[in-house]
Amino acid sequence: MSSARPFTLAYLDLLRSGTLDARVEEAPDHLKECDLCPRCCRVDRRDTNKGALCHTGALAVVHSYGPHHGEEDPLRGSRGSGTVFFTWCNPRCIYCQNWDISQKGIGRTVSAEALADKMLELQAMGCHNINLVNPSHVVAQIIAAVAIAADKGLRLPLVYNTCGSDSPEALRLLDGIVDIYMPDMKYADLETGRRYSRARDYVEVNWPAVKEMHRQVGDLVLDKNGIARRGLLVRHLVLPGNLAGTAEVMGFLAGEISSDTCVNLMDQYRPCYRAERYPTLDRSPTSEEYTQAVADARRAGLNRFDRLRRW
Repeated sequence: MSSARPFTLAYLDLLRSGTLDARVEEAPDHLKECDLCPRCCRVDRRDTNKGALCHTGALAVVHSYGPHHGEEDPLRGSRGSGTVFFTWCNPRCIYCQNWDISQKGIGRTVSAEALADKMLELQAMGCHNINLVNPSHVVAQIIAAVAIAADKGLRLPLVYNTCGSDSPEALRLLDGIVDIYMPDMKYADLETGRRYSRARDYVEVNWPAVKEMHRQVGDLVLDKNGIARRGLLVRHLVLPGNLAGTAEVMGFLAGEISSDTCVNLMDQYRPCYRAERYPTLDRSPTSEEYTQAVADARRAGLNRFDRLRRW
């Protein structure tokens, strides 16, 4: 879906109304007994304390940042998506391809001012957006940085690039700040999420979260050059043996979200991290399995896809 209408960035409206400053004031209160991810560890993350599962205190930890040319087509465009990779992750996926970032904890702490400067630097590089990768546990820190960057001239859409494990409290704070939500939808089954991502309630958290994201931003809208401006873009990694429950996930998207939902059916799964210890995950999906996943999505009524693999 494309539109020739002029876009107003969500967070600029909040900046002008004073609501963004109010969110900056409110967000740290959630760190006192932290509920900014579904684990709700209730740890006081202010000062030097760290979250029980995210290992992150009052300051965000950043692994790296820069233009990314490997993201979805509507994000990367010709000049790249301005990615900021945050360290640590709340789920513990045993097949994570970025395990050195998500579970080893490599990165540096950054202040809100430093994070804002990184966003402005990415804008100066010509990136199409600011792509916040793995942001669920640093929502308060991101909001503070966005307010600073917006006041200094940030004028790019914000992409919330999440594993899909996001609390209602965090999403409420982000309402009107995020322009593009890009969540994973990993599983259709609670037990599968528990076994392979150490997240006992992944589906119960993820599916309502995606519905709330769509309520906030709607279907994905592109500009005249095919660059995403606002909306929902869902990632679904096709796993071997249909472990991800693709047909059920696609049915939920088409039936409960929108048949115009843009989906990236990802085919890049390969055994990483600890996956080879699990016979069900010790191989990549076959061409037949991926073809079936695409058929399941089309059968559900979806028709907007990013870079479908042509076997």
